[in-house]
Amino acid sequence: MSAEDRQSQLAREHKERQAKRAEQTTASKRNVVIGAVAALVVVAGGLFAGVTLLGNDDGDVKNAAATSSPAPSETAAVTPEPTFTADPASTKCSYRKDTSGSPAKNVGMPPAKPNLNLKLKTMTITTNHGDVVIDLATAQAPCTVNSFAFLARKNFFDNTKCHRLATPENSGLSLLQCGDPQAKADGKNPTDGQGSSGYVYDSENLGGMPYTKGTVAVAQAVDAVNQNGSQFWISLGNETEQVEKAYTPFGVVSQGMEILEKIAKGGWITNPDDITGDGGSNAPKIPVIIKNVRLS
Repeated sequence: MSAEDRQSQLAREHKERQAKRAEQTTASKRNVVIGAVAALVVVAGGLFAGVTLLGNDDGDVKNAAATSSPAPSETAAVTPEPTFTADPASTKCSYRKDTSGSPAKNVGMPPAKPNLNLKLKTMTITTNHGDVVIDLATAQAPCTVNSFAFLARKNFFDNTKCHRLATPENSGLSLLQCGDPQAKADGKNPTDGQGSSGYVYDSENLGGMPYTKGTVAVAQAVDAVNQNGSQFWISLGNETEQVEKAYTPFGVVSQGMEILEKIAKGGWITNPDDITGDGGSNAPKIPVIIKNVRLS
């Protein structure tokens, strides 16, 4: 199938999903979900878009969420509730090939044994606006931290762009989403949010940390379970507390929240060609470029 045929297929399926959503007028406004890797799945010779969502179309949710967020100095660090504590001797992670067909930047797979990575305490994301430092919940999400440490060592995130800015106005939520190595983040590319690391792994620490402001979690496809990859989101407000506990929280921002708030205040670019139909590629107007990620 040519690239033109593929885009036509995606556009047609997008219209069908929009029509279906229009019929679902009684959908619950609590079913707010966060999307991640939108897969292009080949089934019986046909190409289907496994689309991911972030937020919903319920205006009531957006209005209820449109409250001001506390200033950086008022944002307290979240203390994880340890639902699981990693034991270096017994912790083993299961990483497997992503068979969804999502466009990937393959750099190999992390080691099954985290070993020294269980001692990691912080993840520093160096952006074109400065550093954002995240205190890691390594003991509660060892395989997640192990994956991010591996990708960081492979320079996977270098020179990638954060492709999605969700706000109460456009999604009923406040968050910045990054980690798609293919994203252009220009408000024009319809497939932003589909890129992956080429492998997936199981969720961890579900319910172990609240999705409050500053929480960092792994994004995954709406209809997927245990399909975590390279994409992640950072909560910019407490609206994300309404999200289903289906996304692995693995840290909390301890420095640089003012950088993220500046990005949020700058607004977003609405992408009319977003194939998800739910703002999955609404890019921040102020570009966010990840120069480097390091864990220590």
